[in-house]
Amino acid sequence: MSGLVVARVETALSLSFHIMFAVFGVGLPWLLLYAERRWLKTGDPVWYALTRKWARVMAVLFAIGAVSGTVLSFEFGLLWPTFMSTYGGAIGLLFTLEAFAFFTEAIFMGLYLYGWKRLSRRAHWLVLWPIAISGTLSTLFVVMANAWMNHPVGLGVSHGKITADPWAVFSSSTSWTEVCHMFVAALMCTGGAVAAVYAIGMLRGRRDEYHRKGLNLGMAVILALAPVQLLIGDFAARDVATTQPAKLAAMEGHYYTSGHVPLTIGGFYNSQTHQLVGGVPIPDGLSLLLDFKPGAVVPGLDQTPANQQPMTAVVHLAFDSMVGLGTAILLITAWGAWRWLRSRRRGVVPRIAHTKRWLWAAAFSGPAAMLAMLAGWEVTEGGRQPWIVYQQMLVADAATKSTGLGWALLATILIYLGLAVALILILRKLASGSPPELARTGSETGPGIEPTPALEVTR
Repeated sequence: MSGLVVARVETALSLSFHIMFAVFGVGLPWLLLYAERRWLKTGDPVWYALTRKWARVMAVLFAIGAVSGTVLSFEFGLLWPTFMSTYGGAIGLLFTLEAFAFFTEAIFMGLYLYGWKRLSRRAHWLVLWPIAISGTLSTLFVVMANAWMNHPVGLGVSHGKITADPWAVFSSSTSWTEVCHMFVAALMCTGGAVAAVYAIGMLRGRRDEYHRKGLNLGMAVILALAPVQLLIGDFAARDVATTQPAKLAAMEGHYYTSGHVPLTIGGFYNSQTHQLVGGVPIPDGLSLLLDFKPGAVVPGLDQTPANQQPMTAVVHLAFDSMVGLGTAILLITAWGAWRWLRSRRRGVVPRIAHTKRWLWAAAFSGPAAMLAMLAGWEVTEGGRQPWIVYQQMLVADAATKSTGLGWALLATILIYLGLAVALILILRKLASGSPPELARTGSETGPGIEPTPALEVTR
């Protein structure tokens, strides 16, 4: 296998694996902040049980994420040496800041995990804030580096060498739209995963207060943020139209530059005829969305040389998948809002009854949010091809020229398979049975407090 093939496959595998843990590193600490605060205010042992359970999960995911992230850091230098030597000055500051954020997160993670019964109640809760903030910044600095690759700013030439202003990325609109889009996606993935876990438990008959509160918090996060993500996605698409018109054309399967461009829902892109097959067109839809004018001209792929066009069929399918899954979550949001308002008018409590249909919708929201996030990353990365730095350096020129790297790819696959198996076994163990905090009394009831009476769990 050539160095280019190995570099692309291994990086895609590593990024896809790592990003699924990075989103929980962003979202789970924020949910823990809310859950532990509720326990401190109410003394409710259910909130305490949720906090302890999620803290254990956070520790496991943090460890797996740290390992997969370390593998990625080595891959940048080994697989993409030309890219790093040429543009390392542009993104080096972001990775340095990311390292400091990660160190901060790791330090306070240790304090939080080993602080039960050793720190006061308030101090233990306050330790979560640096974890949540640094964990978020750690991920978002990396996302900013990717945004710079999509919209390189601050570049210059001095004495025949490329120079870069590392601070310029903070002034790029692409950086902020991509960062906001990813931050909300991470929270939605976390909320959706939490909701799915407790919804499945309730479908299996565990209709106790522990599962109800876990489900309600997870669903509240994903449903509240779904409309926000829609607005951010709209801003992001407008930015892409300005900075990467070829990517937008690939997302929409739009080949010929013209006005009155329809917005096509679904369909498959035919690379031979440059047409969408099987889609449902909305007349003037794309022109209206981008410029608020039905006759607005939208640049197509015909303005991009054939050897510089992205793989439109793949990018369009990924974009439709992301939008379709997001729309499904929005429909669940609308359904939940309607049920809540109807129950409120009638004075019914709870506002949203946990019927089987609602539980199945909640179970669907977790995988839907995660798949939408992964599809969005395929749009971001696949839509930039064949450039690694948009209109500056090709992927083929950035990759290593070394051969015989198939062993490295095999080793990476084996490592990730081992991590995945270990993670599944550990999480299954954590998820099985009733939380011990609800089934016993004793000294393990929280930092610096007296034992909490056991809670009667109703099956």
